[in-house]
Amino acid sequence: MFLHVPPTRELRGTIFLPASKSYSIRAFFVAACGGSSRVLGASDCDDARVAMKAAKSFGAELTPVQGGVRVAMPASRKIKAKLVLDAGESGTSLRFLLPLLPHYAATATVKGGGTLVGRPNFHLCAALRAGGLKIKGAGPNESVPISFFGGTMAPGRVSVDGSLSSQFVSALMIAAPLGGEDTRLVMDGRELVSRDYVTMTRQVLARAGIRVEPRGKREFFIPGGQVFKGLGTFRVPSDYGLAAYFMAAAALLPSDITLKGHFDDRLIQSDAAILGFLRRMGLRMERSPRSIRIKGPQALNGGVFSLKDCPDLLPVMAVTAMFARGETRFTDIAHARVKESDRISDLRAELLKTGADIREKADELIVRPRPGYRQGAVLDPHHDHRLAMAFAVLGLKIGARIKDMECTSKSYPGFVKALNSLSRHV
Repeated sequence: MFLHVPPTRELRGTIFLPASKSYSIRAFFVAACGGSSRVLGASDCDDARVAMKAAKSFGAELTPVQGGVRVAMPASRKIKAKLVLDAGESGTSLRFLLPLLPHYAATATVKGGGTLVGRPNFHLCAALRAGGLKIKGAGPNESVPISFFGGTMAPGRVSVDGSLSSQFVSALMIAAPLGGEDTRLVMDGRELVSRDYVTMTRQVLARAGIRVEPRGKREFFIPGGQVFKGLGTFRVPSDYGLAAYFMAAAALLPSDITLKGHFDDRLIQSDAAILGFLRRMGLRMERSPRSIRIKGPQALNGGVFSLKDCPDLLPVMAVTAMFARGETRFTDIAHARVKESDRISDLRAELLKTGADIREKADELIVRPRPGYRQGAVLDPHHDHRLAMAFAVLGLKIGARIKDMECTSKSYPGFVKALNSLSRHV
């Protein structure tokens, strides 16, 4: 589906932000490990639905309740002879599934499609094989489909390279307590990226009664004998990463918008860094526990921003930087190349179509503003939801036609409707 986004005269109104995709997925997987949980206000995006289906496939009972769903796992887990699971295009769900397989199935196949095909899982599969699982993915990257032929994880030390994705670490962290023995989860390779997402996993596990003890920057100790007690009532917070698109648009255009939601700052979100980044660029906003209000346009300045722990912000920050004063450099972003798209090269290639002054290095993206961007360019998000939403923000400013806009259903099915509700076109 092509989406034509004409230049917009102003943005005005109020929208309710969707729930965090990352917390929704973690809530459903942790709830499926034991006990009874009420997950309220979860995201209805494609990836969260994959996590719900996985919980059900593992044997959890899902029952609608007011405002959400009750997830209950029977006290005695039944090991199925064979499971066939479909991770859709959810990289997080795929990685979380793999270490859990021996606790729910004798053998299994995990399928996937679209942008998940080719995404690397080698480090996680290698860690699982070293621990005792017979598991193998397709090709050198060990992408989907991934086959599990049996085996169990040996207790003790588990090593994994977390320099490519923190999801590998979170996946092992969720599964470790089910083994019943002490686990030392050790990070090999270069420094762990997206560390806040591991903290997010620890916070959800803590709600279920599971203790994870950090020991320095490269090790977590997970005591044996712990039991998943369920999450109780867990309200999923609103997603700062999705708020970022509206915040950027409001900064660039005549605007007066209010973003309402459930902002629980006790629950860490890596993408909450957008608040600090935009403030550093000069954005002023009014903020409360239930809303963010922004009036624009506002003069923004460039700068140097490390996105090591929040690579998902790169597309929207790059678009914002096109209209800031001075050069903007985004550093520590090599792991953004192995998301749904190559979020460095693919992003640069598309923005060049508008005449942008943008350069890339292996681990950096440099943006300089320039006058007279080309209007109405056809931009291809490479089936990446975050590129598509960032291009829509750019379209509000200079006009654009965006391919494959339906890919935004991966994280925000209502994005186009929300954008249209705020827009007053030229």
